[in-house]
Amino acid sequence: METLFFLVSKLGWSLVQPDALLLYLLVLCCFLLYRHHFRLARHLLTAVVGLLIILAYLPLGEWMIAPLEHRFAANPVLPDSVDGIITLGGALDPDLSAYWQQAELSNSAEREIAFATLARKYPKARLVMTGGNGSLVNNELREADYLPLFFQQLQLDTTRVVLERDSRNTNENAILSKALVQPRPGEVWVLVTSASHMPRAVGIFCKQGWPVLPWPVDHMTAPNHHPNRF
Repeated sequence: METLFFLVSKLGWSLVQPDALLLYLLVLCCFLLYRHHFRLARHLLTAVVGLLIILAYLPLGEWMIAPLEHRFAANPVLPDSVDGIITLGGALDPDLSAYWQQAELSNSAEREIAFATLARKYPKARLVMTGGNGSLVNNELREADYLPLFFQQLQLDTTRVVLERDSRNTNENAILSKALVQPRPGEVWVLVTSASHMPRAVGIFCKQGWPVLPWPVDHMTAPNHHPNRF
């Protein structure tokens, strides 16, 4: 069932993501032109151009992400003692890391930096990094296999870190990590992931009976923040 859900979610997103939809509409425009449906092709092409203008000049992505990033406060007050810290994958590219034989980080590198920072703050906490490879093809390389290289650069004791390398999405992050470390009732665990991803992640972990304290990082929105689009 998990594999079926993974395949459906991957294929579904590949069909409905905005850049893919625009490409499909342009292909349809070309097809209509070759079939001499000029009026319909003209209307469709006008709609595509209008959508491109809207996407180029309006921060639609920021407007959608902002409510998610404000769901949990940044830098929350944590208890004096925590039992474990877990961070979700997505901060490292396993293919590039394998080729260059060094930790090649993505735009979500703040996840691992925060993870290492909290690990030093709580030297007795159990540490878990969960991340495999979410690709449908060429998924032999796993993110968790290369993160120790980065942790060594941060001078973090890698022997403290439990690596879960088989998960492909957030649901599997929670299921496989719980089976691996078997957290006990009443333990205090801190979850580190991107702020926009945190609401979904917390919900999934709670569904698995694993309550966590959110530590959101990798924020992308702020009031009066206007990223350069050109």
